[in-house]
Amino acid sequence: MRTQVGIVGAGPAGLLLSHLLHLAGIESVVLESRSRAYVEARIRAGVLEQPVEQLLNDSGVGERMRAEGLRHEGIALRTGGRDHRIDLAALTGRGIVVYSQHKIVQDLIAARLAAGGDIRFEATCIGLHDLRTDAPFIVYEQDGRTHRLDCAIVAGCDGFHGIARDTIPAAARQSFDREYPFGWLGILADVAPSSPEVVYASHDRGFALLSMRSPSVSRLYLQCAPDEDLAQWSDDRIWSELSVRLARDGFALQDGPISQKGVTPMRSFVVEPMQYGRLFLLGDAAHIVPPTGAKGLNLAAADVAVLTRALTAWFRSGDTNYLDTYSETCLRRVWKAQRFSWWMTSLLHRFAEHSPFERRVQQAELDALFGSVAASTALAENYVGLPLIL
Repeated sequence: MRTQVGIVGAGPAGLLLSHLLHLAGIESVVLESRSRAYVEARIRAGVLEQPVEQLLNDSGVGERMRAEGLRHEGIALRTGGRDHRIDLAALTGRGIVVYSQHKIVQDLIAARLAAGGDIRFEATCIGLHDLRTDAPFIVYEQDGRTHRLDCAIVAGCDGFHGIARDTIPAAARQSFDREYPFGWLGILADVAPSSPEVVYASHDRGFALLSMRSPSVSRLYLQCAPDEDLAQWSDDRIWSELSVRLARDGFALQDGPISQKGVTPMRSFVVEPMQYGRLFLLGDAAHIVPPTGAKGLNLAAADVAVLTRALTAWFRSGDTNYLDTYSETCLRRVWKAQRFSWWMTSLLHRFAEHSPFERRVQQAELDALFGSVAASTALAENYVGLPLIL
C-alpha cells in the first residue's frame, strides 16, 4: 500500500497531524499498536494553552471542547498557608482550557473516521526503512500478517518508548536527559474540585497539585519517591497528605472515591535533531518535560503545526525550506518549554539534597515572584503558551 505520509502512533500528535494534513489535501495512514478502546481511554494531560485551543477550534474539532472544557483565567501558587494568584487574563489577555487529552483523542479519531481517514489500530510497526531516500517505507504487523506501507514521509509520533527515535543511528543524534529524584503520585477522584482554578502548592513535606478534569472529577498529585510503592498508599492516607500540603486558612479539601492512582517519574529529555532524512519526530518521541509546566501535549501540537506547514509547502510546490528547518524551528520552542518546566519544577518541589540554606533561597524566590508584576507576567506568558511557531 502507498500513501503520502505514514504516521506511527495514534496519540494526539499523530491524529492531529493526520487531521491537519487532510485539511491541506495530503493523504496519510496512521498506524497504532494499541486498540482504539485503549487509546481513547488513556488518561493523560489536561491543560491546553491558548494557541493549541485556537488550533483545535480553527481545524474544526473544538465543538466538544467548547462545550465541556473548563476555561481558567488564573492559577494559584500556594506556600506557607497563603496564595499568590497569577491572573493570566489580566497579565496576558489570555487563559487556558482544562480539557482531558483522551477526549481530544476521541474527537480527532471521530473526525478522521468521518472524513474517511485510514487509522489502523493494533498495527505494530516493526521497522522503518530507506529513510534517507525518496522512497521510505514502514513494515508493520496486523492480524498475524506482515504488511508494508510505502510513503514519501514518515512521522514518528510513537512516544518515548516507540521505535521511531531509535531508528536514527546513534551517531546521527544527541540526547539531553535529566531524571529528577522524585515522582508524582497522581489520582483521579469522583469529587467536585475543591478550587475553581489549578493550585500549585510548595510545602515542607513536598509538592502538591490540585487540578480537575470536569466539574465532578478532580485530578490531584503528591510529590513522592520515583519508585513509590502504591500499596503503601491507602485512599485515606492520600487524602490526609493532600490536606496537609494544600492547607490554607479558609480552604477545605473535599475528598471522595478514587477511581485511578499511579506514580509518574519525572524527567526532562530532548533529542537533536528531530529529523533524519524523511523521518520526522513529534511529541514524546522527541522530547519529554516534567508535567509541572503542563507543556507535554502542547509541545506535541506545536510540532504538528510546524510539520504541517512544512509538508503543505513541499507537497504543493516542492519548497523544501520549511522541511529542511523543521528540527531547528521546533527546538526553539522545545527548549523554551524545557526551561520553563525545569524552573517550575525546581521552584515548587522539595529536593532531599537541599541544605537549609537552599530551601530558604527557594522560599525567597517564591516571595520575589509574589512581589513582582514583571516576574508574574513572565510566568503567565509561558503558562498560557508561546506562539506555536517561533
